[in-house]
Amino acid sequence: MSTHTLLSTLAKRHFASSLAPASVLSLALAATLGLTATVASAQEKTLRIAMTAADIPRTLGQPDQGFEGNRFTGIPIYDSLTQWDLSKANAPSVLIAGLATSWAVDAKDKTKWVFKLRPGVKFHDGSAFNADAVVWNVAKVFDKEAPQFDPSQVGVTASRMPTLRSARKIDDMTVEFTTSEPDSFLPINLTNLFMASPAQWDAKLKAVPAGVTAPAERSKAAWTAFAADPAGSGPFKVTRFVARERLELAAHKTYWDARRVPKIDKVVMLPMPEANARTAALLGGQVDWIEAPAPDAMPQIKQRGFTIYSNAQPHVWPWQLSFAEGSPWLDKRVRQAANLCVDRGGLSQLLGGMMAEPKGTVPPGHPWWGNPKFDIKYDVKGAQALMTQAGFSAAKPVKVKVQISASGSGQMQPLPMNEFMQQSLKQCFFDVQFDVIEWNTLFTNWRKGAKDPSANGANAVNVSFAAMDPFFAMVRFVSTKTFPPVSNNWGYYGNAEVDKLVADARTSFDEKSRDAALAKLHAHIVEDAPFVWVAHDVGPRAMSAKVRNVVQPKSWFIDIATMTMD
Repeated sequence: MSTHTLLSTLAKRHFASSLAPASVLSLALAATLGLTATVASAQEKTLRIAMTAADIPRTLGQPDQGFEGNRFTGIPIYDSLTQWDLSKANAPSVLIAGLATSWAVDAKDKTKWVFKLRPGVKFHDGSAFNADAVVWNVAKVFDKEAPQFDPSQVGVTASRMPTLRSARKIDDMTVEFTTSEPDSFLPINLTNLFMASPAQWDAKLKAVPAGVTAPAERSKAAWTAFAADPAGSGPFKVTRFVARERLELAAHKTYWDARRVPKIDKVVMLPMPEANARTAALLGGQVDWIEAPAPDAMPQIKQRGFTIYSNAQPHVWPWQLSFAEGSPWLDKRVRQAANLCVDRGGLSQLLGGMMAEPKGTVPPGHPWWGNPKFDIKYDVKGAQALMTQAGFSAAKPVKVKVQISASGSGQMQPLPMNEFMQQSLKQCFFDVQFDVIEWNTLFTNWRKGAKDPSANGANAVNVSFAAMDPFFAMVRFVSTKTFPPVSNNWGYYGNAEVDKLVADARTSFDEKSRDAALAKLHAHIVEDAPFVWVAHDVGPRAMSAKVRNVVQPKSWFIDIATMTMD
C-alpha cells in the first residue's frame, strides 16, 4: 500500500467521520456530559478543559494518568520543592525554585542534600507548610512504617526518584535529603513530589470509623477521603470531584506566588479519551480547550475562530523494546532496521504536521546529542538489507507484538499512528500485532516490565515519555538499577558499559562535565537502538479565542494559573 493510500485510509477511519453538524453534536454532548449545569454566570470566569485521559487523574497528591496527571491535578492543585519554568514559549523550560528557595549537595558527602524552604506558605486548609510537612510527604511513599504510607502512590513516585531514601528535619525551614548513591539528578526528580497537607490528611484519618482498626486500612480510607477533599498549596483548590466524569477547581486567591494568583475563577476538567469527541465538544461550544485535536479537523477548528497552540517539546513517542529471553529485538540489526523503515514524513502528514522527526531521544545540537554514528532516517533498502542479514524476508517475516493504548497523556493519536507503523514496517519484513489496552493500565504495566504477565506476550511497548531531564530522558530506560519494578526499564536493557556511562553522568555535579557524560550516553543509546524512535510531540491543543495569555512552553506541562478569559 502506498503512503498516500495509507494516509487516506487511516484518516478516513479515524478522523473524517468525526465532524457531524455542530448543532447535533452540541445537543448530544450536552446531554452526555451534563455540561449544561456548568454554564458560568456573567461574573464568573470558567475554563472547561477536555483531557485525553479516560478518567480524572488522581487528586490525592501523586497523580496517575502519566504526565497528564501532573499537568492537570498536580501542578494546579499542588506545589513541589522544585518546579519547571513554564513562563516562556521561546526557550527551554528550566528548573526553578518552588517551595524550596535553594538547595545544595553536601561537599563532603554527596548522598546528602540540604534544601531551604519558602517561609509563609499555607496549604488550602490554612495549615503551615514547613519542614515537618516535607518529611511527612517523603514518608507517605518511602516509609512503610509511617501511618500515612500509601502503597497506591509509591509506583508513580518512587520510580521517578529511585535514589531518594529519606528526609530529615534540620529546622522548621530546612530539610536534609539522603540518597542511596551520589545523584546530581535529585533536584530535577523532586519536581514530581507534590506536597499534600498533613493536617488535612490527619483530619480525614480521625474521621475514619473506629470499626476500621487495621492501620493500613485506616490509612487507605483517609487517603480516599483526602482525594475527594484535598489540600495542597497550589494556585487552585478542588471544589468538586466526580470519578470518571469531572473535576472542578476554584482559584486560590491567597496563593503565595503573586505572579500565579489565578485570574480565572473556575476550571472544569473532563476526561474525553476519543479525539473525535474532544473535537466535536470544542466545535459545539461545550468546552474551551481540548488536548490533541483530531488532525483532519484542524482546518475547520481554525476556520471557526479557535486557536491551535503547539511547540517543540522534549518528548519521545517510541516503541520501547524487550531484551528478555526470546525477544526478536535481541538482534541489533532488527532494531536498527525498524528505525530505518518508519516513514516519519508520511506519519507527519497523517498528523497534520503536528510532530517532529527524531534523530534520537534529543535532537542534533542539544548538549546531550553526542553525534551518534547510527543515523535514524527513512531507508527501506538499508532496512531490508539488515533484515536479510538477520535471516528474515517477505516469506519469513519477524513477528512482533506491541502493547499500546487507545488514548492517553502524550500518546498523541496512538491508534492511527500505530496502524501506520504496522503498514510501514511490513515492507521491511515485520509482522506487527497489537495488544490494545486502557492508557492507565498500560502506564501501570510499564513499571511491571516485559517479563510480567501483564505484558501479555508483547515484546515492545508504546509509552511516550518526557525527555527534559537526564533521568527521564535516558537513565530510567537503560540502567540495570532501574529494572522493574524500580523504574521504567520495561525491556530489561542494560550492560556494564551503559551503567558506567550512567554513573559518570549521575556523579557529575558540574553542568559542563555532566553534559559531556550524557552526550556519550546518548550516542551509545542511539547506536544500540533499544527504542524505535518514531516522533517528537509538539503538544497540539486547541482553545477558544476567549482564553487569553496562553503560554505554550517547550514542555510537556502548561501553566493554567497565568491565563485569563474574556
